[in-house]
Amino acid sequence: MSKGPISQFIEHHYRHFNAAALVDAAKGYETHLLEGGKMMVTLAGAMSTAELGVSLAEMIRQDKVHIISCTGANLEEDIMNLVAHSHYRRVPNYRDLTPQDEWELLEKGLNRVTDTCIPEEEAFRKIQHHIEKLWKDADAAGERYFPHEFMYKLLLSEVMKADYEIDPKDSWMIAAAKKNIPIIVGGWEDSTMGNIFASYVIKNEVKATTMKSGIEYMVWLADWYRNNSGGKGVGFFQIGGGIAGDFPICVVPMMYQDLEWHDVPFWSYFCQISDSTTSYGSYSGAVPNEKITWGKLDIHTPKYIVESDATIVAPLIFGYVLGW
Repeated sequence: MSKGPISQFIEHHYRHFNAAALVDAAKGYETHLLEGGKMMVTLAGAMSTAELGVSLAEMIRQDKVHIISCTGANLEEDIMNLVAHSHYRRVPNYRDLTPQDEWELLEKGLNRVTDTCIPEEEAFRKIQHHIEKLWKDADAAGERYFPHEFMYKLLLSEVMKADYEIDPKDSWMIAAAKKNIPIIVGGWEDSTMGNIFASYVIKNEVKATTMKSGIEYMVWLADWYRNNSGGKGVGFFQIGGGIAGDFPICVVPMMYQDLEWHDVPFWSYFCQISDSTTSYGSYSGAVPNEKITWGKLDIHTPKYIVESDATIVAPLIFGYVLGW
């Protein structure tokens, strides 16, 4: 496949240091897919609010991503942007804000993520109105689903379609729902929708068990991994640190060490985009070689780390893999 101008620019200009690591990681990703491998992408931080869906959705549509692990915030914030984009407010001078300025944003219902404010009423509450019905209907019927399955039901019903404020092709959650690719959401409770669900449990409006748990996600992932790690195997493309990466990568040592399934292959590609400093004892910033000692990566697993800003690096790598 001939490469487009973005890929050509990257190959010509990105020759050393983090730039060269970006190119190596992109070529490794491409090779992994060409050799029949599958890829997990993990989303930490505020990648959905950063509108990574503009490139990630196309990766999903073109079968360059086969499974996603993300935080509860990334699961919901792509949908928030979908239905409330015009109400978001950018604050380019966020470094100059005083505590009083921040308080005034709160009073206006604007929750800040770096330079971008998410509008509470238009984003959170608009989704809550619809997802609450799905939760309560499932509860009444004695049915149980994972957090992402409820979101898939919401999107595929198109009940909010009239409220879309961006081109739906730029929503990675819509792309994922249409492909029905699996999503792992460890620690979903640490999200706005997770907090709202907990409030309904406290008010005895739904049962906690209506939402499947993190342990059930890990059990499900173990089965998926065993069924998909043959041949070239499954790669691991980690954006940021935290639970989005730490939770799913542990499935391999869990099966090998705790279940004593010694035929389980290691992750067959690894790349992390991170600015975490390992000398601070940051587990999320563990360099790839350290992961060998935890039984996650093999000596021969292709390993890359790009110590840079994921909002810049990830779209470039995705663009390269897509041939842009």
